[in-house]
Amino acid sequence: MEQFRDYVVRRNSIYAVLLFSTIFISTGKAQNKEFGLGVMLGEPTGFSAKYWLSEDKALDFGLAYSFVKSVSALSVHCDYVHHDFDLIKSKYQVPVYYGFGARLRVGSDENQLGARGVVGIVYIDKEHPFDVFLELAPVFNLFPKTSLQIDLALGARYYFR
Repeated sequence: MEQFRDYVVRRNSIYAVLLFSTIFISTGKAQNKEFGLGVMLGEPTGFSAKYWLSEDKALDFGLAYSFVKSVSALSVHCDYVHHDFDLIKSKYQVPVYYGFGARLRVGSDENQLGARGVVGIVYIDKEHPFDVFLELAPVFNLFPKTSLQIDLALGARYYFR
C-alpha cells in the first residue's frame, strides 16, 4: 500500500510540474512589465513567476516544496493580485499587493486543495528588470478536510524583455 501511495505522489508531482511549466511557456509578455521568473524562500521554498495583465494587475505563480516535517509536500499556487502604487509614498516603486487564488499541495500523507488570500509588498526596480517581494498568504484548505495554513515567502524575480 505504501508503494502505491508513493507512486501516486510521484505521479501527481510530475503533473504539477508539467502544469506549472505549461503556464510558464504559454504566458509570454504582458505590456511593458513582461514576465518574471525567480525564487522564493520561506514556507514553501521554490520558484516564483509573475505575469502582468495590466499596469496594476498580475497573475502570481509558485512552484515550491514545503520542508515542514508535518507537511512535506510539493506546492503549486496561482493568485490574481492587484498592486496599489499610491499606498506607500516613496521615490522608489514599492506597491502593496493583495489578491486571492488557489493552492494545490501534493504530499506523502494527503493531497490538499485550498483557497489562498495573499498580501505583500514588492520593490520594483525602475532601471533593471527585477523585483524583490515579501508576502503572507493564509490558505484555507478545502479538501480532503478543512484546515488553515500560512504561507510566508521572501523572493526575487528577473523579468525577461
